[in-house]
Amino acid sequence: DVQLQASGGGLVQAGGSLRLSCVASGFSVEDYAIGWFRQAPGKEHEALLCFSGRDGRGDYVADSMKGRVTVSSDNAKNTVYLQMDSLKPEDTAVYSCRRILTTGCPVNYYYNTDVWGEGTLVTVSS
Repeated sequence: DVQLQASGGGLVQAGGSLRLSCVASGFSVEDYAIGWFRQAPGKEHEALLCFSGRDGRGDYVADSMKGRVTVSSDNAKNTVYLQMDSLKPEDTAVYSCRRILTTGCPVNYYYNTDVWGEGTLVTVSS
């Protein structure tokens, strides 16, 4: 089965950091790009960035996260990580990862997803 599982969320104070993990099974993160998304309470899903395991870099980082986020992967563990720093209360949301139907990251990556992983809740207190 093709699956994604996000984890690593929790409660953190403003200014703190968290590292989220997205573990893939049934496919390789080197063959498919991974997108990170979030949904804050009462808001629409927000696309945060796209990571290509083939290229080893993230692209199209959302303005809301620029300068505060680093994305990486451990291909041996088939896992993509999202390191978030300088967290703000407005970062409170359920964070999830999705498989992108390309190896690289197209500009419209958020329209090219299929498998969604169960999200992980990040709560940032002020």
